[in-house]
Amino acid sequence: MSEGTMQRRAQRDDQSDRTDRSEPGVLTDGGGRRVRRASRAGGVNRALAAAAALPVLLFAAACSSDSGSDDSAGSGSTARADSGGSSASETASAAPTVQAAAFKALPKACATLSAKTLTELVPKAKAKQGTSTDPEDRASCSWSSLDNNGVKGSQFRWLNVSLLRFESDATRGAGDRLAQEYYAKQVKDAQAVAGAKGTTSQAVAGTGDQATVVRYDLKKKEGAFKQQTVVARVENVVVTVDYNGAGLAGDKTPSADTLVKAAEKAAKEAVASVRAANGEGNGGAASGGSTGKPSASASPSKSSTASSAPSASPSVSPSASAAKAAAAGASPSASHNS
Repeated sequence: MSEGTMQRRAQRDDQSDRTDRSEPGVLTDGGGRRVRRASRAGGVNRALAAAAALPVLLFAAACSSDSGSDDSAGSGSTARADSGGSSASETASAAPTVQAAAFKALPKACATLSAKTLTELVPKAKAKQGTSTDPEDRASCSWSSLDNNGVKGSQFRWLNVSLLRFESDATRGAGDRLAQEYYAKQVKDAQAVAGAKGTTSQAVAGTGDQATVVRYDLKKKEGAFKQQTVVARVENVVVTVDYNGAGLAGDKTPSADTLVKAAEKAAKEAVASVRAANGEGNGGAASGGSTGKPSASASPSKSSTASSAPSASPSVSPSASAAKAAAAGASPSASHNS
């Protein structure tokens, strides 16, 4: 090798050594190879350590999150269970209840009036029991009388007693309230009979919890009829008494005031019989009296009737001839029959 060549190589090595020493962060070994400073190696090591620790931290966070979810789910389930229990308790305590009906039975309809009263109102009449599939809840009885005075004419009388008992029901309500609704309908229907003339209404005292008498005239081809309808309520039972009379074949028309008093008397006895059938008082047929409370008001309420109540419109149409009616034991048709 020539001396010039060796000198140039020595200069390059010297220049390279100076360059390596002047470059920050780079060292050279004896052979001229560069190595990274220890500080750079330490930084790399720290980065690797952090990267290795990251999965551990993520795993710990995931475990913590799962534990919290379980706790939350558990408390939520408990809360729902507590809420459900409370709701069930409230539902049970909110179950509707109604007051039990006061009267559990009805008297025999044909035995509600005393023999004395029947003789006064419908002399020599025979009782006709109404048909009923449930005698504990509804019953009726009617009497028809014809007093024939020969050429002077005849006096016709017809009497009907109808009884309807209402039982308390959780859906429909208390028995006495249902009876009150039906009582109001009976009075309203009696006031709206087709063809009635001079209709008047007034309260009746001392007959159950409330009572009203409706009176009117009804002209028929057989004669002029005087109609009286007394509707009374005692607790959960409604009593309806229909009483009408007419002078036939030229006989005089009966006094409306006399017929009203007779109808009111029959209603008082019927109410007393209802009480007696349920262990109160002595009964109307036995004593001829009543211990009913005074009427609550002179006018009926406007509440609607119970859906199961029968029709209440009385009918006073007699048979075609009074003599034929008496012979057949017929009476004016009445919708009160159960």
